[in-house]
Formats: sequence, structure tokens, C-alpha cells
Amino acid sequence: MLWKFGVMLVVGAVIFFVPPPEGVDPRGMHMLGIFVATIIGLILQPLPTPSLTLIGLAVAMVTGTMSVPDGEALAGFANSTVLLIVAAFFIADGFLLTGLGRRVALMFVSRLGKSPIGIATEWPPLI
Repeated sequence: MLWKFGVMLVVGAVIFFVPPPEGVDPRGMHMLGIFVATIIGLILQPLPTPSLTLIGLAVAMVTGTMSVPDGEALAGFANSTVLLIVAAFFIADGFLLTGLGRRVALMFVSRLGKSPIGIATEWPPLI
């Protein structure tokens, strides 16, 4: 797990400290470094997804890369659509971790047909 975090930090730091090309704002290069490090972290998963995204947001705020008024950086989490999406991810993760999705699927197989082919041939159920 430590090597994953190291890869994320090294790649992000290299991009963060590379001198920006002509015509590119230095803050843009810094944001690119933070963004790429966050994406690599999301792929390698050294920490859970919410932790990585909040760390990326915090790094952008602490380094001054993202300058917004106080409290405005977290204002997006107050949006009901964002909360709905976050809740859907939590519910989906719960289904995977508990095996509830598999149990529900097997219940449908046992009720509607004795095999997946039986479900396809007997759906919709004839009354």
C-alpha cells in the first residue's frame, strides 16, 4: 500500500514542480499535478476514494493553487444532486461488500427459473 501512495506523490510532485510552458499559468501546472496525482490515487487505491478526493481538495487549497473564498470549496457538497450521487456510490459499495446484490440475484434465479436460461425463457412470467 505504501508504494501506491509513493507513486501517487512522486508523479504529482514531478508535475507540480515542472516549470510551466510558455503561456501557461504556474497555478495551472500545479493544479495539473494535483489532478494527476488524485487520478493515479483513484486508480491505485492506497486510500478509499472519499479520502483521496478530500486530500486532493485540501492540497489545492493549502498550496494556494485554488483560491476561493472561505467555505466555497466545499459548497458543492451541499448540492442535493451531488449528495444523491455520493449516496448511490455508498449503497452500491455496500451491496458489493455485503454480497446482498448476489443474494438478490440468486433469489430471482430460484423464483423465476432454475437457471439463468430459465429466467430468459420464462420472463415475463405467464399467468
